[in-house]
Amino acid sequence: MKLVNKTALVTGGATGIGRATAELFATEGAEVHIIDYNEEEGRAAVETIEANGGHAYFHPTDVRSEKSVATAFDNIKTHCDHLDTVVFAAGVLKGAFKTIDELTEADWDATLDTNLKGTFLSAKYAAPLLIAAKASVLMIISSGAGVFGGSSSYAYAASKGGQYGIHFKLEQELSPHGVRLHVICPGGIATPLKLKNIAQGAVAAGRDPEEAKRKAGLGDPKGVAKVLAFLASEDGSYVRGTIRTR
Repeated sequence: MKLVNKTALVTGGATGIGRATAELFATEGAEVHIIDYNEEEGRAAVETIEANGGHAYFHPTDVRSEKSVATAFDNIKTHCDHLDTVVFAAGVLKGAFKTIDELTEADWDATLDTNLKGTFLSAKYAAPLLIAAKASVLMIISSGAGVFGGSSSYAYAASKGGQYGIHFKLEQELSPHGVRLHVICPGGIATPLKLKNIAQGAVAAGRDPEEAKRKAGLGDPKGVAKVLAFLASEDGSYVRGTIRTR
């Protein structure tokens, strides 16, 4: 129960790393707010949390839209006046395995709008609530792609590199108010996004996508969630900077 009496927000909390994080945070005692466009899975996540004795709320949100994000935060503020922990896990990957001349503007825009614009809009509305907590943690789920290396998608690499870049300015602005900020770069994790990406790569290479997924050796999203729960707790208060996981 490392997060008792804490209030947390997880964007992209309906599936993948976000879902695992929301569920673990609730298990550790936090009240969890989930933002996601996937209403079916988002509400299922809340049901699972509540069935296990936790407290959670789902806010259907399109992180690409300022109006949608603003509405979600208005709803969140009816339940709390601050946020102790925020995790930005909303993300998509479009245009995988396309050469630069094959990549479409639609795939570029869809990826950058969700991953980078979504980070900007979420931070814009989360910042006052993080500051109000006096001591809080913001964690941005980025990737090794665009930060430490390449990607199967130009758009994905650009969006993740952009998230890494924006964190410097956020840290400069928020840290004087007691907000600790981390960029998290997970390795190969068995999320719907990663599994789809592996399947696409296998098809492009003429291999069996199901076999490729079985042999990928991906990590469990719960493993990343454990790292985030540690960072969100008092135990992680002396950790700084960018974190890489398996």
